[in-house]
Amino acid sequence: MPFTVAIVGRPNVGKSSLFNRILGERLSITDDVAGVTRDRIYAQAEWLTKRFSIIDTGGIDIGDAPFLTQIKHQAEIAMDEANVIIFVVDGLVGLTDSDYYIAKQLYKTEKPVIVAVNKIDDLVHVHNAYEFYSLGFQDPIAISSHHGIGVGDLLDKVLFYMTTEDKPAEKGVISFAVIGRPNVGKSSLVNAIIGEERVIVSEISGTTTDAIDTSFIKDKQKYTVIDTAGIKKRGKVYENLDKYSVLRALTALERADVALLVLDGEAGIQEQDGHVAGYIMEYKRACIIVVNKWDLVEKDSKTMKKFEEKIREEFKFLTYAPIVFLSAKENQRVHTVFPVLQSVYENFTKELSTKLINDTLIDAVLMNPPSVFNQGKAKFNYATQTDIKPPTITMFVNEPKYIHFSYERYLQNQFRAVFDLTGSPLKFVFRKKESYED
Repeated sequence: MPFTVAIVGRPNVGKSSLFNRILGERLSITDDVAGVTRDRIYAQAEWLTKRFSIIDTGGIDIGDAPFLTQIKHQAEIAMDEANVIIFVVDGLVGLTDSDYYIAKQLYKTEKPVIVAVNKIDDLVHVHNAYEFYSLGFQDPIAISSHHGIGVGDLLDKVLFYMTTEDKPAEKGVISFAVIGRPNVGKSSLVNAIIGEERVIVSEISGTTTDAIDTSFIKDKQKYTVIDTAGIKKRGKVYENLDKYSVLRALTALERADVALLVLDGEAGIQEQDGHVAGYIMEYKRACIIVVNKWDLVEKDSKTMKKFEEKIREEFKFLTYAPIVFLSAKENQRVHTVFPVLQSVYENFTKELSTKLINDTLIDAVLMNPPSVFNQGKAKFNYATQTDIKPPTITMFVNEPKYIHFSYERYLQNQFRAVFDLTGSPLKFVFRKKESYED
């Protein structure tokens, strides 16, 4: 289960500014107008090599502002999902009735709460933090999300709770998440895969609201399958108050090795399928594209090939993902998933030869040297694999900013031509070689 941090607080205390400061990018909208962030925003953050999920929420208040019910509901969901909650308060304004109201809600969660006293931009106002001891939590931490003061101390505290809960994943177990838009047959596929009716199946769209883990063994291989709620369009999620589905599905993605992207063969590829596929790419998970309900499709000898061409056209960023056609309901071709799943997992955890990595890099550069970009030309010095899940290659270069995204794509293609990484993304990290002379 990924470690998750939720940022909560009343409107206009600087939650989104803190969120952006932690991420190092302006992902959340910030404004001086109270209540700008109405919906949850979630992302992956890193501190001292430790990765965790972080959720920004709309402000909680006790007034009767527009969208207040939805904002409260969003924050409650975030608190429910979180391992640790950062409670942001305003060190210049001081304690308010809304802060006490939020504190009471946080007591009920029985989860670790870190009080971040924001807007402490100088030593003159540091003593303002003492007032917040009356909320009843541990030592408040004075921060300035605007200047970055105290944010490191705050993240150190997050890591303290993270290390106490850190549990290594069981070795030798292939975990895979079954994801897709609603009503494509995900639960039916889970049932067909495990051979038992452990997951409720319904024709009603959106039946599954939780991510459900089921462990099983097939041919002496241990698996954990994670069934998820269908991912709906963002607008639909908020209008229908079906808040859990996207967050649960992303949580499932984060703790899975492989994503089974389920498409409806009868209905064809929908716009929302592309959004779901985008999440898989963003989380850099291995992927198998599963075309379900294939029994309902009128077919000839070219139907499967045409559908595959359509998939490649629509999901150009998932060209490495193998495609499986099946019918979960009729239990047709479901067995074909397992050999593909094992192969994809092996590629996702593959360790590559350092010599072959560097030979491939040298050959690629000789065949097609980098062109001038950002007033300079990239010169590669050395490359080595630094991680798996996915295979990650760190390349030392004179200046990373000289590498155009199209050249990185070219290198990706060259490496895939040498290494069999079917089903797995390939991650490149470009590091500046400080001692390298231009």
